[in-house]
Amino acid sequence: MNNFKNNMKIAITGGSGFIGTRLIQMLQQDGHDTNIIDIADQNPINVLDQEKLNQAVKGVDAIYHLAAEHRDDVSPRDKYYEVNGQGTANVVKAAEQNNIKKIVFTSTVAVYALGRGDKSENSKVEPYNDYGKSKLEAEEHLKTWAKADPERSCIIVRPAVVFGENNRGNVYTLMKQIERQRFLMIGRGKNKKSMGYVGNVANFLKYCMTLDCNFKIFNYADKPDLSARELVDVIYDGLEKTRSNFFIPYGVGLVAGYGFDVLSHVTGKKLPISSIRVKKFCADTIVTADRAMDTGYAPQYSLSEGIHRMINHDFKGGRK
Repeated sequence: MNNFKNNMKIAITGGSGFIGTRLIQMLQQDGHDTNIIDIADQNPINVLDQEKLNQAVKGVDAIYHLAAEHRDDVSPRDKYYEVNGQGTANVVKAAEQNNIKKIVFTSTVAVYALGRGDKSENSKVEPYNDYGKSKLEAEEHLKTWAKADPERSCIIVRPAVVFGENNRGNVYTLMKQIERQRFLMIGRGKNKKSMGYVGNVANFLKYCMTLDCNFKIFNYADKPDLSARELVDVIYDGLEKTRSNFFIPYGVGLVAGYGFDVLSHVTGKKLPISSIRVKKFCADTIVTADRAMDTGYAPQYSLSEGIHRMINHDFKGGRK
């Protein structure tokens, strides 16, 4: 049951996003025809619009479903479930209507509990926030779709933190604070962080289209994991800045994070520091990636190479 073929027509929801743009470049380089489904595209299509979604995937061979609400500060919180949950249900309906047999979906390691040791694909799912809960809801829609027909193929990829050129997420915020010499280490930095460089993540997603299975879940992270201190040191090295050994105890940092939460609520502004970011930075967030690597996939870049590539592009290349 391998539905992969050359010169496929592939739809990508969220194709204008951070991972989607990389993935599309790779697919086009391999000769595939791509169809972007994104509210940010020049022809905007929302995954919540079932009729337009049905039309957008007409005639395609496969779907990459990347569209999501994923920021830490989405408001109202119902948007997570509308876009990530109902949006996925709509993608499934569109696939059924158009007899599409292959879907690759980007979920998240946020479906696991925060901390509590290494997470494999067999670990208990205990989402710690609405983002993780809504992504788990999406996974259930896809699992039901795949299991209803043995000719269908659904692969779910749960990436760890994804970073890279042009991303403006937490890793960029950390780099920017260090570059401006405004970074204060919270905790001793012994906790380890699983991460994935966008070039490797997008390439693995492309690779998933070749895999033959009815339903499979893969964690994705580039190994070996870095500790928070090692991550900070690599960034200091890439930015050619001198680091300090000073750190703020975790409890003090968390209280400060709650203070910034209140300030953000009062001012209506999104601030670079929050309690959830402090918790995530100081927690062990480790996932195993053995299952993904056992498929034969080999990442092109190491974590340190990915970090330096991002720094060279976004900071040393004049883009801030």
